Parts: sequence; C-alpha cells; structure tokens
Amino acid sequence: MDEELSLVCETKNAPSKTINREDGWRAFKIEGQLDFSLIGILAKIAQLLANNGISIFAVSTFNTDYILVKDNNFDSAIKILSENNYEIK
Repeated sequence: MDEELSLVCETKNAPSKTINREDGWRAFKIEGQLDFSLIGILAKIAQLLANNGISIFAVSTFNTDYILVKDNNFDSAIKILSENNYEIK
C-alpha cells in the first residue's frame, strides 16, 4: 500500500527531495483553544474568504487551528476578517 506524508513547514526547512511542493503560503493562527463542542468557527472563516475568491488550506491540531492563504491573498484576507469583527494581531 502506498502511503503519503504531507509536511507543512517554512520553505527554508523543506526537504530537498520531494515529489511535489507548493511555496508561497502565509498563515493565521486562531488564538485560544477551541472546545470540540463549538460548531462552525473554521467554516465561517472559510466561507468569508471563499465568498471573496480566497482559497484556504486549514491545519488543525489538538490545541490550535491554522488557516493558510496564498501570499498574494494575505492582505485581502486580513482586511476581510477585520471587517467581519475578527481581531487580527
């Protein structure tokens, strides 16, 4: 069985031998630990950005959620989220 390993890291830390790679992402960290009973937080952010033509790549860990957008969309994403009452630090 073939297995896949996806790695998210800074470009400078990427392994030199890869099958495929895509650079040029920037990340937002969702502050605070989100309780598993909370529904739709990531979906709402994704929808706001999608409505403005911005694709996301979401990474969730046990304690933290990250939303990555392409570098050329980063400033627009900040503006959209700020206009929708998300605090950007």
